[in-house]
Amino acid sequence: MGKSDVHEVDLNRSRFSRIFWFTCGFISMVIGFIGIPVPGLPTTPLMILAAACFAKSSQRFYDWIIKNKLFGHHVKNYREGKGIPKKIKPLILLTLWIFVLFAVLFAIPEDVAISKIGTLVLAIIGTIFILRIPSFEDSQNLQR
Repeated sequence: MGKSDVHEVDLNRSRFSRIFWFTCGFISMVIGFIGIPVPGLPTTPLMILAAACFAKSSQRFYDWIIKNKLFGHHVKNYREGKGIPKKIKPLILLTLWIFVLFAVLFAIPEDVAISKIGTLVLAIIGTIFILRIPSFEDSQNLQR
């Protein structure tokens, strides 16, 4: 798919497949909404996941996500391959590591070392993933 048709939903799949992808997208969207008021629960990545699922199941829900005033432009930029604004990456990584270190140092009990190790491994994987996402200069023309 080129950039021009990245926002066209592919409904050429079975009914079961569309229901499966719609359900996954809807669950991701609901959890993403919960993340708006809950610190540490990422809204935008969950909405990107929801958009990817809706891209296989529902043009209406896909369009609603990418046109949403709160997070739609971030999802649209990611889906179009632009990535995330260069100035935001350090903030994302700082926030990620503040929550991870808080969890590892204070929230996860000492006798659950595997959870501490797992949390650190997932944070490292997340950091690598974020660093590999393309960056762009944040401007109105690119963002919206």
